[in-house]
Amino acid sequence: MKRITFFLFACLLPFLAFSQERSDLLRDIRVDVVYLASDDLQGRETGTEGERMAAEYIASRFMEMGLSSYGKVINKKKEELENYFHKFDFKHSNNPHAAAGEGSSKGGTNVVAYLHNGAETTVIIGAHYDHLGMGGFGSRFTGGDAIHNGADDNASGVASLLYLAEKLKNSKLTNNNYLFLAFSGEEFGLFGSKAFTNSAFFDASKMNYMLNMDMVGRLKEERVISVNGVGTSPLWKEVLPKIKKPALKTSMTESGIGPSDHTSFYLKDLPVLHFFTGQHQEYHKPDDDSPLINYEGLLDVSDYIYALVEKLDKKGKLAFTKTKDEQKQSRSFKVTLGVMPDYVFDGTGMRIDAVIMGRTAAKAGLKDGDIVLQMGEFEIKDVYAYMDALGKIEPGSKMMVKVKRGEEIVEEEVQF
Repeated sequence: MKRITFFLFACLLPFLAFSQERSDLLRDIRVDVVYLASDDLQGRETGTEGERMAAEYIASRFMEMGLSSYGKVINKKKEELENYFHKFDFKHSNNPHAAAGEGSSKGGTNVVAYLHNGAETTVIIGAHYDHLGMGGFGSRFTGGDAIHNGADDNASGVASLLYLAEKLKNSKLTNNNYLFLAFSGEEFGLFGSKAFTNSAFFDASKMNYMLNMDMVGRLKEERVISVNGVGTSPLWKEVLPKIKKPALKTSMTESGIGPSDHTSFYLKDLPVLHFFTGQHQEYHKPDDDSPLINYEGLLDVSDYIYALVEKLDKKGKLAFTKTKDEQKQSRSFKVTLGVMPDYVFDGTGMRIDAVIMGRTAAKAGLKDGDIVLQMGEFEIKDVYAYMDALGKIEPGSKMMVKVKRGEEIVEEEVQF
């Protein structure tokens, strides 16, 4: 009996060690999200005390890992690149119709760390850490001033960034250097990433590719992650399907242009990817808080990205390709249905993540989780077909909208 007990214990040891290691990793990720999304940081709006506190926290985490200050590595002593901090200025107006360059002057801080492996090329891994502060510009909340903690948007992405930085620091993946960037100014218009890519100390010719994590903390039961930008290099579609562990499904789009910081690097002719676990009702509201994060899912997404970096380690410099601008093609809407699409749904149709109260869909009786299959004469095969239809429907139009609700097919009359 003693021998059997010892044998069973010996067999369980690797599993117990793995479980403990995963538990420790989950704890570290949770700590990063909870701090960055705490009320103490007042929503991390660019240029505020909350942004400064968040920047100092991220810099301290980089320092703990033993990562170098980028300014020190490239021997630049310019005022805007001091220690781990890249300072930038920009102008911003709360008027969405303001011309470029109009508005009040603001200052922001990117946090930059570097892992120098003596390689010829550098991989950029980034996530924005700013959010909406007390609301105002960009908020979907109508109840006045309230702290917008942005746990998913984008404390989750920063936690993933810190996890990857530490894992790469301790890895044998040395065929690239790694530049870790936590951006500010994203919510106001990608100002931090634009400032960095336009700076004198950014040399695109020495960069390999860029990975961007923005809203990666709400992985759903279907375990689908949206990977945007797969058309920016022919290697993306070759390598991504080979990642089998952790097991995630991917919903891919081609365009290198999107509403996040990877766009700034794509415009410098670099291959990019943007990872995203989907929209939700709490987006840009005070309710986007740390208890709603799927921490197991966030760890799996981070490990998936690491597996991609691992597979690319010996591939050399990735080829770059231009893509169609799907984002611009799909934004000229004449009408709105008043829903939040589920961008990571990989079935037929456009699944509604959330119906916005008081809007067109709510008045017609559409519900959260409905899958839109037909809008009048327009067949809806996916979210892009849905957006194309919105661009063709005239205001005031009435039509039947066919949806799948559970196992039923339901038709509702909608007036735009």
